Amino acid sequence: MSPGIIFLIILVYFLLLMFIARLTSRHTKDNSFFDGDRQSPWFLVAFGMIGSGISAVSLVSIPGDVGNNHLYYFQFILGTIAGYLFIAFVLTPLFYKLKLVSIYTYLNIRFGTTTYKTGSLFFLVSQSFGAALRLLLSVKILQAAFFDQLHIPHFITIIIVLAMIWLYTNKSGIKTIVWTDALQSFFLISVIIISIVSIKNSLGLTASGMIHSIVNHPYSRIFNWDPRAGSNFYKQFISGMLITIALVGLDQSMMQKTLTVKNPKDATRNVLTFSFFIAFAQTLFLGLGVLMYLFAAQKGIALPSANGIFTATDEVYPMLTLNYFGQIGMIAFFVGVIASTFASIDSCIAALTTSFSYDFMDYANQPHERKIMIKNRVLLGVNIVMFLIVLLFWNSKGAIINTIFTIAGYTYGPLLGLYLTGLFTRIKPKEKWVPVVCITAPIVTYLLNEYANRSFQFNFGFLNILINALVTILLLTIFKQKKHELTPNY
Repeated sequence: MSPGIIFLIILVYFLLLMFIARLTSRHTKDNSFFDGDRQSPWFLVAFGMIGSGISAVSLVSIPGDVGNNHLYYFQFILGTIAGYLFIAFVLTPLFYKLKLVSIYTYLNIRFGTTTYKTGSLFFLVSQSFGAALRLLLSVKILQAAFFDQLHIPHFITIIIVLAMIWLYTNKSGIKTIVWTDALQSFFLISVIIISIVSIKNSLGLTASGMIHSIVNHPYSRIFNWDPRAGSNFYKQFISGMLITIALVGLDQSMMQKTLTVKNPKDATRNVLTFSFFIAFAQTLFLGLGVLMYLFAAQKGIALPSANGIFTATDEVYPMLTLNYFGQIGMIAFFVGVIASTFASIDSCIAALTTSFSYDFMDYANQPHERKIMIKNRVLLGVNIVMFLIVLLFWNSKGAIINTIFTIAGYTYGPLLGLYLTGLFTRIKPKEKWVPVVCITAPIVTYLLNEYANRSFQFNFGFLNILINALVTILLLTIFKQKKHELTPNY
């Protein structure tokens, strides 16, 4: 695809986002950037959250990883459904009742300031790395497809992408993002369908023949019952549930959109509807993955591998699309990359800005002029941090989605432990020990995982987040106050 076409796609897409931003930024208030004035239609939010939940990482990593891990990711998807039920019926009503903007304010209400700041800080670290890694993969695709041809270095590409996101989100933030993400989710779902149809047509299959080929393919194994494997069903299901609770229910970027809905009832509908949308989309990704490897095998396309394991699986989908799926397939894929990049990163940047502004800069109690200054400076700082992390991981290889979930298991684990302790126990720990607990728990989890791997060849997999949360709860119990206050009745 010529650089001219790619440039035109980027330009038209960006102008469309700027048009939406202009329409939605009218009559903005000081808090519009953070809470969207709590007027967002719940169905629109649910549909738009697909784009946030499915980044460019999911777009290429989930299909690509099928070559090495079959359809075992579906076990994880089943677990996410249980996680969304917890979010819909436990967390969402609680956050609405407390009228939270930053969801980490709950930790202040339940435990105190030190725990509140610690929880928020762990989110900031987790989200910064997660968002930056998602941005990394998107930028690599854009770099290879367009910017390399213009001899533009990758650090300039990163700056360009971040600047474009800043331009359409700067004024009204989440109020604009709710609408732009809905548009981007539409493009993303369209890309999946176009890619599947392109492969079907290239292989000369009917719709029923395509389904039959997927179901009977050697990679279409769904369940893994090997207790030592990281992809074991119980490990995947439980980790899917807990990671969803942590990465969605305890994640400011995802819950911030839900909290822009008018009332708790509609917010619950939003979460349940989104859970269906995201599970359906991820299942399509898995089917696409089987078709990709089927296509490569039948067309005699050699994919990089070592010792029977595919390497650089994140590059399989882009490579096939840009070389074998025709002009329409290439354009659709490129639009999908842009859509998933903007949809996942814009809300992350808004969430990081919200969390730091409310949790560390006392935004809610500042005069109007200082609020504007705080928001702008924090937003700039967040973009700089994202830029630096992407540069740090630029040479990383393999399926980035596994890296993201691995990091999340260590960084979101203490946050999950704090919330579970607050929601289901009357424990009130000694606040001065909470930061120590939250730093110690991931270290202990890592050491346990290494010991189990070396001594018993037992891989915790994504289940690290459960071990991490349990260690956090145990340590909070050890360092609890002798005469603690009862948990408030929410």
